[in-house]
Amino acid sequence: MYQLTYRTTGLEDWVSMLYVKLGINCPSQINEEKISRYFEIYVKKKPMHSSFHIIGRYKDIVIDSREPVEKHREIFFHELCHILRHSGIQTIMPSAFRELQEWDANHFTQYAAIPYHMIKYIPFNDMDIIKQMTEMFKVSPELCEERLKQIYRRNQVHIQQSKVYL
Repeated sequence: MYQLTYRTTGLEDWVSMLYVKLGINCPSQINEEKISRYFEIYVKKKPMHSSFHIIGRYKDIVIDSREPVEKHREIFFHELCHILRHSGIQTIMPSAFRELQEWDANHFTQYAAIPYHMIKYIPFNDMDIIKQMTEMFKVSPELCEERLKQIYRRNQVHIQQSKVYL
């Protein structure tokens, strides 16, 4: 059994607390419809670039229906992050702010797709771990691989920091 020892980030904690509040405790319970309903966001799938819109109290996410189905959940979480955490119009903001928002949305996507409190379901000793994660969390192998690398990297950093204090 793989022992996970790294500390979570504030964003990871926020996502996990939100999921627990919504009764989302295992991978099969992650549901974009339930999450969007909680935040009163309409979700549409259309053959156009993915985006989000906020007009007064109205909020929606448009998912590009031409994208592979396995990417739809990732797109949803990316756009959800922009609605929940960002402000401003990206096309007119300085590139550094836009890049920061995209960096944040990419991390949010990883945490929302494969939340910390569900890491216990990942079969770390399985040779087909990426395949297992892809099926379990219903996201692309690329996202699973990135999240897995992040988990291993943070775990190593925590182990290294612990050795310094011994």
